[in-house]
Amino acid sequence: MRTDVAIIGAGPAGLLLAHLLAQDGIESVVVESRSQEYVAARIRAGILESASVDLLRSVGLGAGIDAGGDEHRGIYLQWPSERHHLDFVDLVGRSVWVYGQTQLQADLVAASEAAGRPVCYEASDAGLHDLETEHPYVTFTDSSGARQRIDAAVVAGCDGSFGPSRAAMPGDRRETWERVYPYSWLGILADVAPSTDELIYAWHPDGFAMHSMRSATVSRLYLQVPNGTDVADWSDDRIWAALATRLGHGTVQDGWQLTPGPITDKSVLPMRSFVQSPMRHGRLFLAGDAAHTVPPTGAKGLNLAVADVALLAPALRSLLRKGDAAPADAYSQTALRRVWRCEHFSWWMTSMLHISGDPFDAQLQLSQLRWVTSSHAGAAGLAENYAGLPIGF
Repeated sequence: MRTDVAIIGAGPAGLLLAHLLAQDGIESVVVESRSQEYVAARIRAGILESASVDLLRSVGLGAGIDAGGDEHRGIYLQWPSERHHLDFVDLVGRSVWVYGQTQLQADLVAASEAAGRPVCYEASDAGLHDLETEHPYVTFTDSSGARQRIDAAVVAGCDGSFGPSRAAMPGDRRETWERVYPYSWLGILADVAPSTDELIYAWHPDGFAMHSMRSATVSRLYLQVPNGTDVADWSDDRIWAALATRLGHGTVQDGWQLTPGPITDKSVLPMRSFVQSPMRHGRLFLAGDAAHTVPPTGAKGLNLAVADVALLAPALRSLLRKGDAAPADAYSQTALRRVWRCEHFSWWMTSMLHISGDPFDAQLQLSQLRWVTSSHAGAAGLAENYAGLPIGF
């Protein structure tokens, strides 16, 4: 096969990049190690920044958001007996949208299939070759067991933390930074209407809890748990009891009530921060989780992937259609400026809300929560980062 851009990974970053490139007449082939059904079912992020929504609408991918998304003006911050609303629209003039990654993935797949863009699912043994030349290529074994080769002008690594793209960056030419947090999230999906109109982020002596949602009938909730937690140790009753305690059932906001319901999915999510620099090596460009990971507290992971490919697509257009390498040469530095801002915000939200077992830390966290919810400057800073900075920041 021959194409302009070989894209590794058929998640939101890879399929959105293919969509953006196609609008500029640039061909691509997407290679994905998992099945289409597996990728479609991955339960991940659920919050889109205003800039992400604006971009998706501008390229013809906003119909699903407009029909099924839920616009939120802000979030609640909570600690025992107190709950405070931060209105992002009042503070910084921007909102966020609740729209699950599974829904966005379905939109991208539909657009890809409608346009006839090729996606090779269940591709194994992918290898990236000759990346320091102008003629890189990708090899893999397709779903039928046949060996395949894609010759391209550029390779885009959108294959997450454990794909071959990150590993293809020479060790002596990259720097990495990582922080592993001493706790995880136990996340559930429940077939019950949300008990809140907007997300609740709750600090509690027993550990952090969060009430989110996926739709008017599906709730998404999280509990801070120790690393290594076995989900089998948490019965449905135990989960709902812990959520009720940490979220303040009957004790906050005029006796607010948490409504339990049937749990359809349980999983434990380890928490870590990771950045690899540069995000480009020769004709290989990394985007999304292939280059960076954030803890989910700040709702940045999916939005960073969108921002990366929104920068990468025009850079590749300039390189491949105009022979202008300047935007491609600047891609890594430009993307990393926003990456590190989002890394800091995600770390800050995580550190403010998760207990460490240290009583001194607990008092610092409560002091910070009181400041953020009582100071216009503090609230505006959180709102500016949560609702999202410009993609080119």
